[in-house]
Amino acid sequence: MSAQFTMYSTPWCGYCHRLKGQLDREGIPFDVVDIEQDPAAAQLVEQANGGNQTVPTLVYSDGTAMTNPSLAQVKEKLASLA
Repeated sequence: MSAQFTMYSTPWCGYCHRLKGQLDREGIPFDVVDIEQDPAAAQLVEQANGGNQTVPTLVYSDGTAMTNPSLAQVKEKLASLA
């Protein structure tokens, strides 16, 4: 199963670590981009969040984004993409 979303995060973000752990336990594949290492990714996150670098920001294969979603919200979105 290939990743249907990218998680934009930072190494120090507790919410990011929690969601990554939940996704890993559920076997949900995803790509991760550290916005502190990628200025273009930081800009993308700002665009999705009204100028703020709020993480985790997930961008799905359909181009939509969610900021700090719950595992249930991620699963619901993935089901709608299937």
